[in-house]
Amino acid sequence: MNHSSSRISRIRNVFSATEPYLYLVPSILIFSIFLFWPFLKTIYLSFYKTNKLGQAKLFVGIGNYKELFQSSTFINSLYVTLVFVIIVVSISMLLGLIGAILCNKTFPGIRFFSTAYALPMAIASSSAAMIFRIMLHPSIGIVNKLLHLNINWLADPRYALVLVAILTGWLNSGIDFLYFSAGLASIDETIYERASVDGAGPVRQFVHLTLPGLSPILFYTIVVNIIQAFQSFGQVKILTQGGPGDATNLIVYSIYRDAFFNYRFGSAAAESVILFVIIMCLTLLMFKAEKKGVSY
Repeated sequence: MNHSSSRISRIRNVFSATEPYLYLVPSILIFSIFLFWPFLKTIYLSFYKTNKLGQAKLFVGIGNYKELFQSSTFINSLYVTLVFVIIVVSISMLLGLIGAILCNKTFPGIRFFSTAYALPMAIASSSAAMIFRIMLHPSIGIVNKLLHLNINWLADPRYALVLVAILTGWLNSGIDFLYFSAGLASIDETIYERASVDGAGPVRQFVHLTLPGLSPILFYTIVVNIIQAFQSFGQVKILTQGGPGDATNLIVYSIYRDAFFNYRFGSAAAESVILFVIIMCLTLLMFKAEKKGVSY
């Protein structure tokens, strides 16, 4: 009887020790099916030449990677993506920060303005891109009519990338506004009162009080915005299809074009792996810089 009860006690102890991990099983299964397995399959395909159905047929090792880095089109897509990310992150964070600062004080109509600044977060990128395309139409677009110009904005390589980046930055600014608003609300107002008594003006207060107080939020938004910018696709697909020429051929769109237009799934998989490595390296560098530039 004592032997049986001790066995039951051991089983209960084992179950109580493993019970927390059992709750993770559904999540692990979902991640394995929709995240881990596709990621491993992408790495696998990046070492093969494939047929039009995406099936691996010829092992080429790092041949796909060599072809990419010897391709002027791919090198151009890296450069275009870098410029695009810089513009998008700068615009989205600037708009979000300005909106949060303007709505940080209580005044009549603040709810309307707060909703307006956060609204881009609720707009689908495809819908915004279609509206933007009509606005920039060379003959019926409101932009040309207001400026009294006759420019085909999206067909001009001088403007296309910047305009797509502006739209993307505006779309991302809504969530940045919410982040910065939450960060500003957490800063103690008394430090501004003491700074005013000491003679600090608005600019000095912003530089020495607001920015340091927002440093954790700034770091988080930079990381999130960079990742989102690298993954932008819908705007490019609707507005420019990677053109004119390759002026807006971002890496994500290049992956899409190689896979579903040229049926080069191995090359597209290699581009996906390179994109993952770029994002991972940038994220690790930013987390390393966090220790020096972020104060909690």
